[in-house]
Amino acid sequence: MNNQPSTKKHTICIKLLLVLLATPILLVQCTKKENGPKNAGLFVPDGFEVVTVVDSTEGKVRHMAVTEDGFLYAKLRNSSAKGSITVFEDTDGDGEANTIESFGSYRTSQKWSYATGMHVYNGYLYFSSELVVYRYKLKPGTLVPEGDMEIVFTDDHPHGKHEHIGKPLAFDDEGHMYIPFGAPSNACQSPKRTPGAPGLDPCPQLEDHAGIWRFDANKLNQTQKDGVKYASGIRSVVAMDWNPADKNLYVVVHGRDDLLRLFPDKYDPWQSALLPSEEFIRVTEGSDFGWPYCYYDQIQEKKVLAPEYGGDGLIIGRCDQYDDPIIGFPGHWAPNDLVFYQGDTFPERYKNGAFIAFHGSTNRAPYPQSGYFVGFVPFENGKPSGGYEVFIDGFAGVDPLESVNDAVYRPMGIAFGPDGGMYVSDSVKGKIWKITFTGDRENFGSEQLAQMELRKELSHIRTPDRIADNLMRENVSGGEKTYYTYCSACHQNDGGGATGRFPPIANTDWVNGDKERLIKIMLEGMEGSIQVHGETYNGVMPQHSFLSDKDIAEVLTYIRTNFGNKASAISTDEVKSIRDNL
Repeated sequence: MNNQPSTKKHTICIKLLLVLLATPILLVQCTKKENGPKNAGLFVPDGFEVVTVVDSTEGKVRHMAVTEDGFLYAKLRNSSAKGSITVFEDTDGDGEANTIESFGSYRTSQKWSYATGMHVYNGYLYFSSELVVYRYKLKPGTLVPEGDMEIVFTDDHPHGKHEHIGKPLAFDDEGHMYIPFGAPSNACQSPKRTPGAPGLDPCPQLEDHAGIWRFDANKLNQTQKDGVKYASGIRSVVAMDWNPADKNLYVVVHGRDDLLRLFPDKYDPWQSALLPSEEFIRVTEGSDFGWPYCYYDQIQEKKVLAPEYGGDGLIIGRCDQYDDPIIGFPGHWAPNDLVFYQGDTFPERYKNGAFIAFHGSTNRAPYPQSGYFVGFVPFENGKPSGGYEVFIDGFAGVDPLESVNDAVYRPMGIAFGPDGGMYVSDSVKGKIWKITFTGDRENFGSEQLAQMELRKELSHIRTPDRIADNLMRENVSGGEKTYYTYCSACHQNDGGGATGRFPPIANTDWVNGDKERLIKIMLEGMEGSIQVHGETYNGVMPQHSFLSDKDIAEVLTYIRTNFGNKASAISTDEVKSIRDNL
């Protein structure tokens, strides 16, 4: 594999140093060259090379777009005084950014921090916050747009406790812009995310959410009523692209969560870690993919009835009337970008195929976290012509990955430049890589693909063994067992949480402080944004009132005396008293 140091070159280098010991600068130069990480520490098929565009970016990078001038624009996770967009220019052609500028500040009344979506379309740079789509007119040869920022679309729904509000974008070749409206819940339960609670039937959220709407890409100041509902039954979308080869919209869906916590009588931890599928779907006008009534099980290769609607993991029921995905990826891989390759510099087999950035799981406990790579799906005549492949790996830096916080990098966005280079962004440090092909296009094939196929044997990609890969320690009991059964999937094994979604419980006043507040959060749950250690988190804390007073007292005592916390215990009587007065 081309990611390993060259033994031949290393030997030559040593011989040269022995002869020329009197020239110490050669020692420094040669050692630096040969000891540096090949391909920036990433694994790619033989013939591809990786360089670092920038090591880190203030604000952390979400998605990217590249102009015909080769200017790389990156949408930042958070808008700051410097701006919500950073532009990079490589002036000497070595792949590294020499010029870096930020611009495009905007204000939002919302506190969410997972803004997403960026495209260059029809001479404009389109990008989004959680609720608004903006654009700038681009001027050839100019890094920072000179005109005013325009508002193309605003999501005017109430969003006080709304889930899945990101606004990824896609554009077809007829002047249309596609925007998803994520489901405002996990599975349309009432009460929301309550163990054993049924789903609303019919689900009223389907009227103006859980679907994709089509808009005029050139019209300003639109709201949802200006668009046309294009497809339904789609829970949450971040990865979306228009495929110009077959002129269809494609999406990779974030599947629902909490099978074990909500229905422990029907699902075990292994099933909850792997299911349901992250569905790769071909979206046509009028299509319906069945959320919240159904989900796709990639192990059984069929759509089954959700437990909120009477399912048990096997029953199909009404689900035979909904559209199936073209591929079902394992659960919780977090597909966060999808780009169809239209270039000519990569080997021919990549033409018209789909690259997918799997940001990686946060909620696979007690099994290792999974995903954290860029995959590829070959296409032919508008359909996948084979299974998924590992195209770039090594982002996480460790395997097995016990906690999301152990991952060094997490792949987020994908973009292609006019020179054929592929850019991949990271959301942890804001690092960006550039991937180019320098090998033999005509002889690229099975040998190179076989090398990458071996990556699937690592625990962050393969299907975990029910017993051997279970990370929960043997003989765990009491509050520790309750934590690892119901809490660690979000707050992680190390208590560090997951950036932007689930707050840490380590060394925080939310845990060490007011007992009553903490007990009420366990009993009633919590929604909306909160700040911990200066960072905003927007995940949902489900209520855990199904646990006994003793269970709650034990688990809260456990977290208040672990993870760097040094607070007093909570008694069963204290929990009972607060529960009785709710």
